[in-house]
Amino acid sequence: MHVKAPRVLDWSRVVDVAVTRTTFVFALLLVWVLVQTAYAAVLPEDRVDLLYHGYDGGGVEVTGPSVLVRKSFAKSFSGYYNYYVDNVSSASIDVLSYASPYTETRTENSLGLDYVHDKTAINFGVTASRESDYDADTAYFSISQDMFGDLTNVTLGFSRGSNLVRNNSDPDFEEPADFRSYRLSLSQVLTKSLIFGFAYEAISDEGYLNNPYRSVRYVDTTVPTGFSWQQEVYPGTRTSNAAALKLNYFLPYRASLYGGYRYFSDTWGIKADTFDIGYTHPIGSWFVDVNYRFYSQNKADFYSDLFPYYNAQNFLARDKELSTFVSNQFGIGATYLFAQNGWGFLKSGSLNFYYNYMLFDYKDFSNVLESTPDTVGQEPLYNMTAHVIRAYVSLWF
Repeated sequence: MHVKAPRVLDWSRVVDVAVTRTTFVFALLLVWVLVQTAYAAVLPEDRVDLLYHGYDGGGVEVTGPSVLVRKSFAKSFSGYYNYYVDNVSSASIDVLSYASPYTETRTENSLGLDYVHDKTAINFGVTASRESDYDADTAYFSISQDMFGDLTNVTLGFSRGSNLVRNNSDPDFEEPADFRSYRLSLSQVLTKSLIFGFAYEAISDEGYLNNPYRSVRYVDTTVPTGFSWQQEVYPGTRTSNAAALKLNYFLPYRASLYGGYRYFSDTWGIKADTFDIGYTHPIGSWFVDVNYRFYSQNKADFYSDLFPYYNAQNFLARDKELSTFVSNQFGIGATYLFAQNGWGFLKSGSLNFYYNYMLFDYKDFSNVLESTPDTVGQEPLYNMTAHVIRAYVSLWF
């Protein structure tokens, strides 16, 4: 038996899901995109991206490559293909508490198509993710429109996911888990130096939403440890809502300052706040970015570090990602632009490296590895750090 590690990295997705909490903000690129969409609906440029990503924290290591290829055709269309791999090695606190360390590989393939006509852009695509005990298939569609003198851009989006959950310890176990996502975003040029962004997303999940390997603990005076384990039980539905505000300000010397706030809530009782701020500075052909992010959430209604007895309530959870905790994230990155005047078939290119240091402080999740019969329910609280890197090269042609 093993406990699945959380999916902490996924380069192809741009939605900041509240449980993973890892958002990489590239202010320079974001401002460039917003300015482009503010003046006209344009196709993305032809490009190839080669990425290596790595995550190391809390006993979990995730590494792998990704390749993105995008090409326009027939003047109004642009298609892309993305191949992404997670190689996971997990000896997290959950694994060491009641299961065995494990390794696995997740592969993801995405195809998408963009269509532009006048001031309207339409995007749709599909993603298929495969691992030994979890299949995920997602389709998405969005439409974007420039208006009000081309200073305003509004985008509506919809995604539908169909997932299949299995258990490597039980060949007969197979449960569906589906979701629907509805998105609205707005970007507005306020002045020649200031851009405002707003985004709202509602997600509806249904099916088997918990981890088939994960357990909760309850007081049991009949065993030497003072507690026992039973499988967690989640509700079969969940509705989440998130709203975010962003500001990007151009400084006179080609630098930019950005920041934002995001509020999240769901029907499981979780409420979360995210604040971020960053600064991008040009140095010749280099762009250096520094940023900080603070996240805070309360626990789910059915979460507990230690339940008083077996089957203490209808729904049971002891996932630390559903507990009360805060996180601080510090990031630094650098982009080097090369071949800006062209190089053979290349129009330009960039070398990019980003590093994030993350600290997680859990307020009601204990380190059971330090538990004794005399300290059940009074163990020290768990905390962890994580290191995240992304290194990639982008080639425009």
